[in-house]
Amino acid sequence: MQDTSKQYDAVIKTCKSLFIKKMSDYGSAWRILRLPSLTDQIFIKAQRIRSLQQNAVRKVDEGEVSEFIGIINYCIMALIQLEKGVVEQPDLSAEEATTLYSEKVAITKKLMEDKNHDYGEAWRDMRVSSLTDLILQKLLRVKQIEDNAGKTLVSEGIDANYQDMINYAVFALIHLNEK
Repeated sequence: MQDTSKQYDAVIKTCKSLFIKKMSDYGSAWRILRLPSLTDQIFIKAQRIRSLQQNAVRKVDEGEVSEFIGIINYCIMALIQLEKGVVEQPDLSAEEATTLYSEKVAITKKLMEDKNHDYGEAWRDMRVSSLTDLILQKLLRVKQIEDNAGKTLVSEGIDANYQDMINYAVFALIHLNEK
């Protein structure tokens, strides 16, 4: 579990670095995005990963790594949007956004540690393609919940699904980094 924690932190450090750089370039323009728009962005990235995993020919020279990083960062943006709501104009400084990013990661990492304890790090025996499929399944669940105006009868909420997607994407990046 100690290795997992360090590997998790290393992946998040890379993702957070890109997030901060993009905040410098674009500010918090993403704050105007409604949740379904963020969900669709994540869906596009997951679909592209699946396509890369299935097709031998690539016409754009970007691999799975950048797409998994995008999934993580968009999921964190979605978690922030869930908490703060959508705005009409960008309203967060880089410092505020980075603090919120770190808060969402800490909560999500704690969830991973708790589940990892209970599941015995079963993800280490999974394929990256299976993690991709689980992310896509979670996305379809989120889309259904969004179509139901956020209401569920017995299921976990949207936030738990975004957190699971972050953790699956981190696991995939750990696997890819180990190759």
